[in-house]
Amino acid sequence: MKLTSSFVALVALIPFAVAQSAEWGQCGGIGWTGSTTCVAGTVCTVLNSYYSQCLPGSNAPPPPSPTSSTPASPPTSTVGAPAPSGSGLHALAKSKGKLYFGTATDNSELSDQPYVAILSNSQEFGQLTPANSMKWDATEPSRGQFTFANGDTIANLAKKNGQLLRGEIEIGFFVILSTSVRLIHRLHVGHNCVWYNQLPSWVSNSGFNAATLTSVIQTHCNSWDVVNEPFNDDGTWRTDVFYNTLGTSYVSIALQAARTADPNAKLYINDYNIEGPGAKSTAMQNLIKSLKSQGVPLDGVGLQCHFIVGEVPSGLQQNIQAFANLGVEVAITELDIRMTLPSTPALLAQQQKDYQTVISACEAVEGCVGVTVWDYTDKYSWVPNTFSGQGDACPWDANLQKKAAYNGIVAGFGA
Repeated sequence: MKLTSSFVALVALIPFAVAQSAEWGQCGGIGWTGSTTCVAGTVCTVLNSYYSQCLPGSNAPPPPSPTSSTPASPPTSTVGAPAPSGSGLHALAKSKGKLYFGTATDNSELSDQPYVAILSNSQEFGQLTPANSMKWDATEPSRGQFTFANGDTIANLAKKNGQLLRGEIEIGFFVILSTSVRLIHRLHVGHNCVWYNQLPSWVSNSGFNAATLTSVIQTHCNSWDVVNEPFNDDGTWRTDVFYNTLGTSYVSIALQAARTADPNAKLYINDYNIEGPGAKSTAMQNLIKSLKSQGVPLDGVGLQCHFIVGEVPSGLQQNIQAFANLGVEVAITELDIRMTLPSTPALLAQQQKDYQTVISACEAVEGCVGVTVWDYTDKYSWVPNTFSGQGDACPWDANLQKKAAYNGIVAGFGA
């Protein structure tokens, strides 16, 4: 995120200006040794006991304490209210009755120790999602030959931190209680089972008949990985090797295989552009109704929520409620809110509001069980490599500093 500051062009004031923290910069918290004052136009705001940030507003001296003849007024703020002292986003989500607030991560990022330190803070993140290490091409590159090394690394990290491990797209969360992480991965391939993308060629170009492909799905989807992105945006079924060979039955085949392998796993279907009312959302709701009427096991639906600043779909809360009314859990599984670069104060302020809107929608629906951001920092966001000229989509910036978006999340939980 681009940081801007305004310096007074007077020699006598240069040392003072240099010592000040820039807009959106850190200005306090336990262990902080930098500046505790902010540039003009911003105020040092306590977010929690570990982090204070320079946020837009007046940094004029506070007014005198009220006298007995002047009743005190309640404080007001134009930014999200800070989280309770000493807590983070996961702790806040739990206090509001949710199961978790989490983040995606990937193996290539785990050599970045400052990044891992924040990632491992179980007060901020109570759940981790492996971004790529549990996908089909990573876990079964050749038929029947499974490899779990990268997946084990993230599973071990989650276990060490006391965090949930969630299959990124198609399955719910799974608390790592087993004494054998290897066993967990043998039972839970874990990222996505039937997805049209990132398939090894032995699956996508195999020419398997229906019986053989059914067996392949049952072998690979032997627990809590189910179905990802089955629909086109107009609500029609996506044509891929699974649909072309098995029709719509591949969904129930995968779900039933997962339930057979582990009756305690949470089974989800996940997709994008189903967050607001529309043809694709209706198609997903109809699929859920059909599966449940057939007795096919399904516990939840995941809404990816890859949004653009200023374009959060209207009717988000109502749509979450509509899914919950079908008797399934709802999870926000891949949240980020990107903008056209460079970022500006106006875009960052709107992003803060948009994060608040999304979190508020989940918080208001009892059946919305948790939220996962698609990596917590712009440093490792997938957005710039996918959407040219766009980025700054995450609650932390590329320097691992909290942005105004963090305040939006806090405010969305009603803190």
